[in-house]
Amino acid sequence: MANEYGLMGQYLLGSVRKMDLLSPALLRFDRLSFWLVAPALGALAGVLYSTIFQVETLTNSPIRAVLIGSPILLYERGFLFPRWRNRVRGAATPIFALVTITIYAAIIVLGNAVAGTVLHHFFGYMLNSRDAMMMSRSGFVYSLSVATVTVFVFRLRDLIGPGLFISLLLGRYHRPTKEERIFLFLDVSGSARFADRHGDLAAQAYLGQIFNALAVPVRRSGGSIDDYVGDMALVTWTVARGARDAACVRCVFDFARAIMDDAATWEERFGEVPQFRAALHCGSVVVAEIGFERHKISYFGDVVNTTARLEALSKTLNVSVLASGDLLDRIGKLPRELATQDLGLHAIRGRSERLAVAAIHLR
Repeated sequence: MANEYGLMGQYLLGSVRKMDLLSPALLRFDRLSFWLVAPALGALAGVLYSTIFQVETLTNSPIRAVLIGSPILLYERGFLFPRWRNRVRGAATPIFALVTITIYAAIIVLGNAVAGTVLHHFFGYMLNSRDAMMMSRSGFVYSLSVATVTVFVFRLRDLIGPGLFISLLLGRYHRPTKEERIFLFLDVSGSARFADRHGDLAAQAYLGQIFNALAVPVRRSGGSIDDYVGDMALVTWTVARGARDAACVRCVFDFARAIMDDAATWEERFGEVPQFRAALHCGSVVVAEIGFERHKISYFGDVVNTTARLEALSKTLNVSVLASGDLLDRIGKLPRELATQDLGLHAIRGRSERLAVAAIHLR
């Protein structure tokens, strides 16, 4: 029965409780670090404002900036109002920009009021808290300008992808570079059948929602969604990041859990719960920035082709999650909730040597 329903069936049959397969220590570190980084960035913006306009002391401006900038950064990182933020990010760009700038303006006004109160009561700033809460015109224009630039940067990052955006911005791969990387090819099962029944427009909406659900597990695992090809998503990690605590494998099962947690919603909206196949492999690739008018970061090497062929092999073997022996050797110990089933050596087209593969499933 588990084979009949694939990975999703295994969740329905074997997952009685909710399991956060991503490393709790990793998640706590990620959250704690950003709660420290956000105020630091806000204070830096305040120092810059004080230096440019020379209207407040180096004490007042950083405090205002921390209480204004930190909530904006925490909102964008998904620590504040995450569901609302995700709905806004999914909107068309003009609506996204208008709503986000409005949210930023509200945060600016509210943050400044809190900052004024703090400055008055603890630092004796102004004769009364009302005057302390008043924001100068230059301060509001500066804050809103920074917020507008932030909206543009974050939207551009969403369109390109966080990892690729940073890499392109820094010119990290302007010259081809060799790297050890982990690749995940995640293919949505039955998408062609869905399109036959409901039409191409409905199928595109269906795939869009699936890939939206994939974004959070990938980000939390430290990976990057680098491309979409039809009903397949290409996700990558550096080996150091993806192998640590088996983050790349945890990501796949965390995604499956997210799908099953919303099974009723999927059934109501699309008439079925998505299923997928996943193939994971790792090795050395050349990473390079290509293109002139449209820049893109691409991967070159046998590892990419092998991962694609492992995904095809997973269909032949009727396995939901397939991993190469090379990757499992790099990872070492899997989380206790997961187990492997050795499937032996298989000939992979384009490789002279047979490759050891294994299925990964919930215990």
